[in-house]
Amino acid sequence: MSAEIGRSDFDRVMVPNYAPVNMVPVRGAGSRLWDQQGREYVDLAGGIAVNALGHAHPALIEALTEQAGRLWHVSNIMTNEPALVLADKLVKATFADKVFFANSGAEANEAAFKLARRWAHNLHGAQKHQIIACSNSFHGRSLFTVSVGGQPKYSEGFGPAVGGISHVPYQDIAALEAVMSEHTCAVVLEPVQGEGGVIPASDDYLRQVRALCDKHNALLVFDEVQSGMGRTGKLFAYMHSGVQPDILTSAKSLGGGFPVSAMLTTAAVAEHLAVGTHGSTYGGNPLACAVAGRVLDIVNTPEVLDGVVQRNALLVNELEAMASEFGVFSSIRGRGLLLGAVMAEQWRGKAKDIQVLAQEEGLLVLQAGPDVMRLAPSLIIDEADIAEGMLRLRNALQRLVG
Repeated sequence: MSAEIGRSDFDRVMVPNYAPVNMVPVRGAGSRLWDQQGREYVDLAGGIAVNALGHAHPALIEALTEQAGRLWHVSNIMTNEPALVLADKLVKATFADKVFFANSGAEANEAAFKLARRWAHNLHGAQKHQIIACSNSFHGRSLFTVSVGGQPKYSEGFGPAVGGISHVPYQDIAALEAVMSEHTCAVVLEPVQGEGGVIPASDDYLRQVRALCDKHNALLVFDEVQSGMGRTGKLFAYMHSGVQPDILTSAKSLGGGFPVSAMLTTAAVAEHLAVGTHGSTYGGNPLACAVAGRVLDIVNTPEVLDGVVQRNALLVNELEAMASEFGVFSSIRGRGLLLGAVMAEQWRGKAKDIQVLAQEEGLLVLQAGPDVMRLAPSLIIDEADIAEGMLRLRNALQRLVG
């Protein structure tokens, strides 16, 4: 790529809906990145929980290049082997009987919400259409998904919003019960609320939500776009609680960096997306499914899942030590390798400052709102990279506190 292209060209040629950092990465290996100037970074952001196996994993390169030499695209007027293989693996590994493939988390959620309403319409009539979601949730950027997501900053100015959607506080079972009725077709939630602050739901709360859905004959939809594919130490976060959803969505880590998403559901619910009711031109693309199939083979093993738990302990211990030393963080929360360091009261609103200082120290981290620093590294990040990343974070915090 031409060295004449740089970060300033973003402002010249790209729609200004993003504000990318002031460097351009050009190469990655494992949990390290290098920019145009050759500077190296430890990556604890993981492409926002996408790069499950780090950068340029040889098994994913092999899967992609092998498939690239065979078949790239056929559309949904026919099926293909990688899609069938991946769907079979997902069905065997989860509660699901059926799979629908798309390209992004938003598209998987769009399919889930449409399916929930179609199911309710077919079985109970048009009046059973209410979708209940949680405040501060995030389910994507399409008009339907930002309407379901409980963050006005993502939906304001795009009205009128999709109707028939209610919001209740996360983990408030009384509030949920108060708005559920015979008109409710689905309850949608993240088992670990990601963009809303990296907040895990309690097992008891999930069990109570499941019971309310059963009582009101409504579907339970788990958005596991961020929490799924091994990120919490199990293949999907719902497996910690044993609470089984009716629909589950997956993306991000599913493709290990290649765009792909999936909606998983039961046979009884799936039959309501009959021929012609929904689709995706690129959904089930052979390249994407070949890569995702290889990701699933690697992630869904005791070695990787147990390793997530072990790496969690290393990171949490380091973060808690820094919280005690610097007083910047009030608590560390999350599950597995989806972690949030909550800013202490006097440091509220400073998560962005940490992100900037960390980058200057050669470390990539994330925010989950202005008050939470978020980490979502590779599930197989080397312990040496964790140690180096924590050293660079310590340097950034020392600069922050002065």
